[in-house]
Amino acid sequence: MLFNSLPFYIFFPLVTLGYFLLPHRFRWLWLLAASAYFYMAFIPAYILILFATILVDYISGLAIEKAEGKRRRGFLILSLAANLGMLGFFKYFNFFNANAAALAHWLDWNYPIPFLNILLPIGLSFHTFQSMAYTIEVYRGNQKAERHIGILALYVLFYPQLVAGPIERPAHMLPQFHEEHKFEYNNFADGLRLMAWGFFKKLVIADRLAQLVDSVFTFPSSYAGPLLTLAALAFSYQIYCDFSGYSDIAIGAARVMGFRLMTNFDRPYSARTISEFWQRWHISLSAWFRDYVFFPLRRALLRGKMRLPGWLNQALPTLITMLLSGLWHGANWTFVIWGGLHGLYLIVELWTTRLRERLARALHLDSVPQLRAALQTFSVFLLVSFALIFFRAPSLAAALDYIQRIGLGWDASHVALWFAQLRVTLGQNHPIATVYPTISGAAILALTGLQILLLETVQFLQKEAPLERVLAGQTTLVRWSAYYFLAVNIILFGSFLPSSFIYFQF
Repeated sequence: MLFNSLPFYIFFPLVTLGYFLLPHRFRWLWLLAASAYFYMAFIPAYILILFATILVDYISGLAIEKAEGKRRRGFLILSLAANLGMLGFFKYFNFFNANAAALAHWLDWNYPIPFLNILLPIGLSFHTFQSMAYTIEVYRGNQKAERHIGILALYVLFYPQLVAGPIERPAHMLPQFHEEHKFEYNNFADGLRLMAWGFFKKLVIADRLAQLVDSVFTFPSSYAGPLLTLAALAFSYQIYCDFSGYSDIAIGAARVMGFRLMTNFDRPYSARTISEFWQRWHISLSAWFRDYVFFPLRRALLRGKMRLPGWLNQALPTLITMLLSGLWHGANWTFVIWGGLHGLYLIVELWTTRLRERLARALHLDSVPQLRAALQTFSVFLLVSFALIFFRAPSLAAALDYIQRIGLGWDASHVALWFAQLRVTLGQNHPIATVYPTISGAAILALTGLQILLLETVQFLQKEAPLERVLAGQTTLVRWSAYYFLAVNIILFGSFLPSSFIYFQF
């Protein structure tokens, strides 16, 4: 079930109302049934995959807690193998099979393994990582095994963050499912505000930018360098508003019922370094890879018998972690390259810290901190946007072709063509173009730019406090003016065509 669909607009109030009307002892069952229904709205049979892994993790958690020595590790490996095996089969079998077949063809070998017609279960990567976090934390002794299988199932299936996160930790969520949440107006109001803000990001910015991005990335040979550059930068905002919009709706829907989900985005495009970007972007996934991949890899290298140069002890785990992060996002070399680029960004950033400081002093940027901060932020945004070309392109060849074409067609003779193409790509189904058929593409782009400026203004205000707290501290007139303004923007400029969220494919 999509958040931006009519069924959800009926589902959400009914589930919330039922949750508060039922006695506390039945609420877990109500939420579990509602979450299962929410997931089954996509492909009903795939709910069995979740239930199978939940059962394995439930038994493994209890066994790990009781066992000692190597038996504890054995039960952990059983749980991880079940989760990763399911993920590997559905998401990566055909990817690795295709690469193995290509290698066999190159070596002129016979390769008999056929491709399978497998449809990836929605959100498999997200709930797999959340399940793995549970058994890993039980193994590490940071979490007691959950005795109530229904609560553990709800931890994995909780509908707001089931499909695209945030990826929660058991210590944060499991106690909340045992607590009795009473209706609180502040939670209700804060949750609805967050949901409205998420819908603004998704419907008004992400889905409008998608029309430009999809057109240009589908037929890059039809466009000149300026529009290719614009589409690449637009995709940076599209994917951010699409994914952070989902997270806001998820966090808001949970908040209405009294649940607290972790913050998943924190103004990532205000980051001044790539490492800071990853502290602000998809925070739950970044923290997962940091705790369960990067730190264990680094400890293994430091404790290993093979002595590595000091610079490799940091660089190698960083690169491996980011490559795996890229592969987590999708079974395509484009995602691996995207992750590898970010790994290289982080390594170069680490190695050039002193050099960049000396350069800043030589250019006297340290005496103009605002200018230096602006240049750093803009540089990070450009690096992120460049890497996202690989993320968005359908293949590695398409990404390289796209990058090559960016340098073409910047001369003044193409200006009229640029604006004509902009009018077509941005004007599709746009309400402004419907009312004013002769409106230029530049005007529509300016309107979208103003909406992005509104986004950045609100995020600037969020530097000191979350959105709900910023609004709660205002007068009634200011608050309701903001609500009406947001609602009018969504109604007038939102795209209400059926559209999934980008991260559903992962």
